[in-house]
Amino acid sequence: MRYELTDLRLFLAIAEAKSLSGGANAVHLTASSASYRLKNLEFAMGVPLFKREARGMELTSEGTFVLKHVRSLLAGVERMHGEVSGFASGLKGSVKLFANSSSLNGFIVPSLSRFLSANPNVNILLEERSSNTIEAAIAGQEADIGIFAGRAKSAGVNATRYAVDELIIAAPLNHPVVESSPVRFPAVLDLDFVCMSRASSNYIFLHDMAKLAGKVPKVRIHVHTFDAVLSMVEAGVGVSLVPRSVAASALREARIAAVALREPWALRELTLVTQAGVPPSPFVEQVAEYLLDDPIVAATREQG
Repeated sequence: MRYELTDLRLFLAIAEAKSLSGGANAVHLTASSASYRLKNLEFAMGVPLFKREARGMELTSEGTFVLKHVRSLLAGVERMHGEVSGFASGLKGSVKLFANSSSLNGFIVPSLSRFLSANPNVNILLEERSSNTIEAAIAGQEADIGIFAGRAKSAGVNATRYAVDELIIAAPLNHPVVESSPVRFPAVLDLDFVCMSRASSNYIFLHDMAKLAGKVPKVRIHVHTFDAVLSMVEAGVGVSLVPRSVAASALREARIAAVALREPWALRELTLVTQAGVPPSPFVEQVAEYLLDDPIVAATREQG
């Protein structure tokens, strides 16, 4: 089986243009040279890759299968060239990371602040997503690394246990609910809540769990950061559903109280995923390993 990268680039160009001449033009080949290379590729593969029809070139079922692998292979080659040239010229690499709000604020931001200070050659593109969307986004190659609450179910990702966290009710120190800890979640839904923004994964989760309990949260105010949430709770505005990791500093300083929840979903296992079947770049490996090896994060795995 012998063929060249040029043959694979031509195959991809023809598939996208649905035309032999259009594909040939895209990779700067003559039509006769493109036809010869395509025949050679089909001979090497041992299967027809296209159906020649009046309206153009249509992929066969075998061609559709090959296309998926060609896209991945060529993307890897481009990434390799980009990263090698980056090392040679001192350019920075970028890693795109999707995470739910709990892991983002409780673990990832503190880890990344230390990582970025020590690694000036890496930039991070960080985006908050709901846990139930992150795994599919990584499998679909929308980002390099994903961290979410729950366990991975897709064969399209490589999954590693990242951290263990707990959702609690953050309450003012003198609030009556503090004496009732631990409580069932429906029991606190009659209280006034301070919430993250309506678009945040934290609020979406709160709303969904309340809906399952047949209730709607009584929201006094939406704010945009967990620091603002905890300040409002400390001031007595209301209670809030937050990760213990996010509230750790306020709890240590006795600015708020923690009310444990007697719900199975309150204990949260966080999972780190990367794309399966695609060798990660050195930058992606570097970031993923740092996140997993952070001593604070690793300690939660031992306790969970």
